[in-house]
Amino acid sequence: MNSQNNIAVPVVQTERVESLDVLRGFALLGILVMNIQLFAMPQAAYSNPSAWGDLSGANYLVWLVGHLLTDQKMMTIFSMLFGAGIVLFIERAERHTNRTVALHLRRSFWLMVFGILHAYLLWYGDILFVYGLCAFIVVWFRHWRPSSLILLGTLFLAVSTSIYLYAGWSLPYWPEDVRSGFVLESWHPDLAGAAAEINAYRGGWLEQMAHRVPAALEMQTFILMIWGFWRAAGLMLIGMALYKLGVLSAQRSPAFYTKLVAVGVLIGLPMVSYGVYWNFANDWGPLSLFYGSQFNYWGSLPVSLAWVAAVMLAWQRQLLPRLLARLAAVGRTAFSNYILQTLICTSIFYGHGLGLFADVPRTGQIAIVLAVWIVQLVLSPLWLRHFRFGPLEWLWRCLTYWQWLGIRTRVV
Repeated sequence: MNSQNNIAVPVVQTERVESLDVLRGFALLGILVMNIQLFAMPQAAYSNPSAWGDLSGANYLVWLVGHLLTDQKMMTIFSMLFGAGIVLFIERAERHTNRTVALHLRRSFWLMVFGILHAYLLWYGDILFVYGLCAFIVVWFRHWRPSSLILLGTLFLAVSTSIYLYAGWSLPYWPEDVRSGFVLESWHPDLAGAAAEINAYRGGWLEQMAHRVPAALEMQTFILMIWGFWRAAGLMLIGMALYKLGVLSAQRSPAFYTKLVAVGVLIGLPMVSYGVYWNFANDWGPLSLFYGSQFNYWGSLPVSLAWVAAVMLAWQRQLLPRLLARLAAVGRTAFSNYILQTLICTSIFYGHGLGLFADVPRTGQIAIVLAVWIVQLVLSPLWLRHFRFGPLEWLWRCLTYWQWLGIRTRVV
């Protein structure tokens, strides 16, 4: 290295915060519990479980447990970790270069490119584009105090709530054709309404574009403006604060983490559970999207923090160390594993693979999730025995630092 102020280098293994890797791996596996529904069923079934498939007996139990423990919770953890990662990336880059923000912006740009490719070529449910876009904004707040970051992050979250509550209040005033079209197309399509989506995904890759392209465009424009940006950016800001406070790096006391678990169990879970009751009491009507969704929108935060605390306690006490090591490996290769989940699931459910779209009940879906978990927990450590980064992590680093980086593990 010729000049410490001009040449940036990627983080090496000795600089990693392993508790962050464990938490990232945990969230990456957990998020598939919800994403599997978008892979396997018509889009409406994600927000409205009554829109498609059997919702009784074991299928209801699978949905309920997933909703209470993972729906928006894993996305919350992932977003907070992304915010923490921005601070960590800048801190490490400052040791080697004075162009830290420029490096971060290039890194975020390439993440958006990956997200666009992922969404339009493979799966419309992509989150990478949203993260890359939000990273352009939240980086400017990285020097704020934790209390200020938490307040600003909460205000960001509240913007989306305000939009949803206003939409619910104004629903009776929508033109009849707009209101009925929303219900039949987006919230509770009948069999005929869902047929086009089912036929598309049971077809070949090109046939899938008929649904994937407009769905991805909606996710990256309309949904981004009313939900995605405010949710992801707000949580990133909160994640920055939690990193600065040592919460995400297992630096707080066991008593602190135990209290966080209690808050999640005693406040978060009852709030989310009441939302389930409210939605069923209102027959999962359109107001469940606007009003009923808010119970989980906010209740997911304390539940997510309980998950964070539980993982940090496990890390501090080194409970199940082999599992922790495997989770850390999944976390170190989270980008590659995220795309691998897409490749596996689209090969199972889409027409270019087994073509099981809209044919697998929730019980079958969770069995597939467990199988994918096993694959990723086994393969990730094996990969890292021979390579320094996951394949997509390596490509992302090369593009970020604009230099060819060695990927093979050095043998000494």
